[in-house]
Formats: sequence, structure tokens, C-alpha cells
Amino acid sequence: MTALWTRDAAVEATQGKAAGRNWTASGVTIDSRRVEPGDLFVALPGERVDGHDFVAGALDAGAAAALVARVPDGLTNAPLLVVDDVMEGLQDLARAARARSGARIVAVTGSVGKTGTKEMLAAGLSALGRTVANAGNLNNHIGAPLSLARLPKDCDFAVFELGMNHADEIRPLARLVAPHAAIITNVEPVHIEFFDSIEGIADAKAEILEGLEPSGVAILNCDNASYEQIRARARDLGIDRIVTYGHDARCDVRCIAIEPGADGTRVTATVAGVETNWTVGGIGQHWGFNSLGVVAVLHALKVDIAPCLDQLAGVSAMRGRGGQVTIATADGGTALLIDESYNASPPAVRAALAVFAGTPGGRRILVLGDMRELGDTAPAAHGALKAAVEAAHPDAIYLCGQAMAHLRDALGPDRVTRWTETAAELCDAVADTMKDGDVLLIKGSLAMGMKAIVSAVEAAGTPAPRIQAGGR
Repeated sequence: MTALWTRDAAVEATQGKAAGRNWTASGVTIDSRRVEPGDLFVALPGERVDGHDFVAGALDAGAAAALVARVPDGLTNAPLLVVDDVMEGLQDLARAARARSGARIVAVTGSVGKTGTKEMLAAGLSALGRTVANAGNLNNHIGAPLSLARLPKDCDFAVFELGMNHADEIRPLARLVAPHAAIITNVEPVHIEFFDSIEGIADAKAEILEGLEPSGVAILNCDNASYEQIRARARDLGIDRIVTYGHDARCDVRCIAIEPGADGTRVTATVAGVETNWTVGGIGQHWGFNSLGVVAVLHALKVDIAPCLDQLAGVSAMRGRGGQVTIATADGGTALLIDESYNASPPAVRAALAVFAGTPGGRRILVLGDMRELGDTAPAAHGALKAAVEAAHPDAIYLCGQAMAHLRDALGPDRVTRWTETAAELCDAVADTMKDGDVLLIKGSLAMGMKAIVSAVEAAGTPAPRIQAGGR
């Protein structure tokens, strides 16, 4: 077992009090259901549950120790690290992990594209040394310090995605991560419900620059409408190095061509004036453009770009974020599912529709759910999807959610196959319509529960499992 935290190091980091036997932890987790042998279990209190109620179960599952604010009943002799506040204790571990690390660290934020950018950066940098990145969507006030607390001492590179939906949320995370390079993929009217203007969103995204290490570098999307505002903020912060990417001839990484294909996206660009080509496994113009930002980060870090580019071909969209999978259909055939069930915003829906339009297949089935957190702009934003939907030429259109009623009205009742208020109400209708050769796109905000429709269509072509005696 590789030591991530010894008891003494954790005590020093948190100024906590150790109880029970000595221990060494190889990982850190906040979920008792996912404890791996050797983990340090962090017993965070929550609105609905308290992690202290699961300490015994975590230790039984193999946790090396638990970080707690009180000793749970019956665990007086258990391996515990007792602190005044568990969340502050986790942040202390994160700060200590950052302080002892010699890794070159990159932070990523943006309205859309940040997760794919993070994954491409991690894959590319892995060609040059040991590289880690925060898993999944661990990018908020809990996920970021948890990811940092997991940072190995001997890591060469680390990539951290930082997210927000309100002002003043990225600033403390950026200062905790203290990156050597920070990229803002773009600024779009996402989470606009919580802001007065797009300029307010740009200011919130620019908070990532406040955490940059001295002599750190900012990587900015020159094509984005908020570029000048963010560049000015970087200058105000005294950031001397700004690397740009986009279509402008002055960009450090300038796009020449992006060519999506069935198996990936081919990109041609100049890097500091030198023509360079690469392929990313993700399909679509947005994947190609986001890879320009990745190359701009590599250029900013002054690393050997060539071996990094070779790694990008292996990076494609994940399930829920555009991953394409073949599913069985009830008629004995197969269909292609484009799973975009994790989230939705106006630019992300348009990007998904463009991929959907260019995907070969038979009938085209479109399922869209509400885009959340758009505030007063929601009716217009949903109705404005009309042109992008029509350009994709779907054969059937299923919509769910009160806001999607505005798209239904814009398209006209004869064009929409079915509209319902909830995703659950669409499950059977979509599952029953799927046939051999179909292409299906499912996209909506996480709160809409679009995953239920994904599960329904996957189950429709799969025979029900035989229940054995004593099973469940």
C-alpha cells in the first residue's frame, strides 16, 4: 500500500488529536459506501445525513481511520483523527497536500467544456509523467479539497476542474489549488439565474486567476465574447503571461480547421506559428475547439507537445456527457444512443444537436429536457433552440419540462411527437419507439432526471433477468 497520509502527517496538517492505533492511509473518501481498504474516511456532516453515523461501517469495510469532530458511540478505541470541524479538517489536508507537492498544477473552469478539457489535459500530460485529475464532477467546495487531499506526494502533474453557480465560489478553491496555469474555456449564459448579467458570470469565472502562483500563466479563449473583460482582469491582477487560442491570427494557438468524423475529430492549427495536426477521440466541433485550449495549456507549460498530442485520440465523451453507445432494441436489432443526460445549457444543447445531425444512421429520435438555472431568460432560451433542432432533421421529437413547452410552441404542435412535464412520463414512449438502426439523442439538465429515459431504452431491448431463489 502506497502511503498517502500517515497518522503523524495528518495530525500535523489538521492540528487534530489522534485516537486508537497507528495507521497509514492510501486514499481519502467521504462516502462510506465506496470505502476501499486503507482509505481515510472523512465523516462530513450533511443536511440529510451525518457522516459520523457511518464511521463504524466505514471502518468495518477496511478504512484505515476516520476524520471526525466527535467520537461516535462505541468507537472509543477506534483509529480516529478528531478535529474541531470536519470540513475545515479536510481543507487542512488539502492545503498540506498542496504545500508538499512538487507537481505542476493546472486549474480548469468555464461555462461549458471544462470536464472534457480536464480529461484531455490529464491524458496528454500523462505522456510526460505521473498525472492525476479530480474524478468525475468533484469540482465544488467539497470536491476540490477532497481531490487535493488525494494528491500523491510524488505526482508530476495534476489537473483540477473548478466549478461554480454563484459568485465568490471559485476564488477560495483557486487559492487552495494554487495552480501554475489556469484556463477559462468560455463564458456563456449558464447559471444566469444567479447573476445580473453575462459580465457577472465572466467576473466569477475570472476568480480562478486569483489563485495563480507567482509567474503563473492564464490561458484564454480569444473567440469568446468575454475575452477582453477577462484579459483586463488578468492584467489588473498583475498576470504577465497570457496564452490565447482561437481563430484570430494573433492567437498563440490558432485554429485552421476542425473536421469531425465518425471516430473522432481532426484538428489542424498553428502553435506559435508552426502548423500542427492532431486527433481527439471526442466527436464534434466543440471537442476540436476545446482541444485547442488543451494545446494552449501545454504550450504555456513549455512541455514537449508531441507525445501529449498522441494521447488525445484516446479521449472521448463520457456517459452522460455525449458518450455514444450501441444499445439493443426490442425488435432484435441495435440503435445508437448519444447519452447527454448529465446536464444541459443553450450552448451545450446546440453542440449536441450538431453532433446528432452529423451522426449516420436510420431514424433520428430526439429527446430534450429542460435547461435549468436560466432564470427569466428560460422561455426565450428554450424557444431559441428551434433553428438548431430543425437543422438536425429529427424524425421524432420528445420534450419534457415546463420550460421545454416554449420549444414545443416554437416548433408547432405538428412537429413535436410528445411533450410531458416530467422525464419519467416519457420513459415508456421513447423506449417503445426504438427500432433497429435508430439514432437517439437524450439531453437535459441533471435535475430533470433524464437518466431514467436512458435506463428505460437500455432495458427495452434486454430480456428481463431470471430471478433465482433467494435473490432480489
